[in-house]
Amino acid sequence: MSPLYDAHNHLQDHRLLEELPDILSAMQDVGIAHCVVNGTCESDWDRVLELARANPELILPSVGLHPWKISSRSDNWLERMTSAITSDPGSVYVGECGLDRWVHDPNIEEQKEVFVSQLTLAAEHNLPISIHCLKAWGPLLDILKKNHLPDRGFLLHSYGGSPELVPELVDLGAYFSFSGYFLRENKGRVREAFRRIPPHRVMVETDAPDMLPPENHRRYALKNSGVAPMNHPANLLSVMEGLAKTLEIEESQLRSLISKNFHSFFPVKLS
Repeated sequence: MSPLYDAHNHLQDHRLLEELPDILSAMQDVGIAHCVVNGTCESDWDRVLELARANPELILPSVGLHPWKISSRSDNWLERMTSAITSDPGSVYVGECGLDRWVHDPNIEEQKEVFVSQLTLAAEHNLPISIHCLKAWGPLLDILKKNHLPDRGFLLHSYGGSPELVPELVDLGAYFSFSGYFLRENKGRVREAFRRIPPHRVMVETDAPDMLPPENHRRYALKNSGVAPMNHPANLLSVMEGLAKTLEIEESQLRSLISKNFHSFFPVKLS
């Protein structure tokens, strides 16, 4: 069968550092060919880039300023981001970034300003951008309609929006990635949304160490999860199997489809 491709994770997360060699080995064992590692703030961008240099066959780096982290940004954050993505043109992507009104006391106007700057950067360089959106679909749609977008489109990571929004987002150029958290029993509406997404716009992700799948979809566990279990990146295999059942297609067919979608959206340099 085709290899697996994780459209969004956070291997740079400090919670994974101690177990990282074992994690990378498990990812290889389950057949993950590439994963996109997404930075969320200035303090982790260097770590993302270092991981990509150390694991060039596996890791595709992306740097972004997450809406939860904008209050900690420096005055020259955008210059630093621009420098990171232009240091190796086409090889460093944009995100995780976006809008979030779920977080306590959100400053949505400030979030919008920071997000538009990153969207503009992605559009100028036609780079993949990974977009986070929670309870802010109206403002996000407004921004996407009013601003220049990358010609290749954009990725709505861990898409949790309504099924009804799908056609409008598809028309704007959206790809949608499915995470294991949506295999939970109470997430039927999200699964219905993925049944409405055109096949050529679907991807899968883990968002590890977050978005933990339900227990029956956790083949891999982290040793040091503590009180709150964390998501192991190798659980991408279970996510793929769960999405195949959701879409009522063979897993081999879904793997092939997602491989094509991943390579269409992400400018992977083939060795």
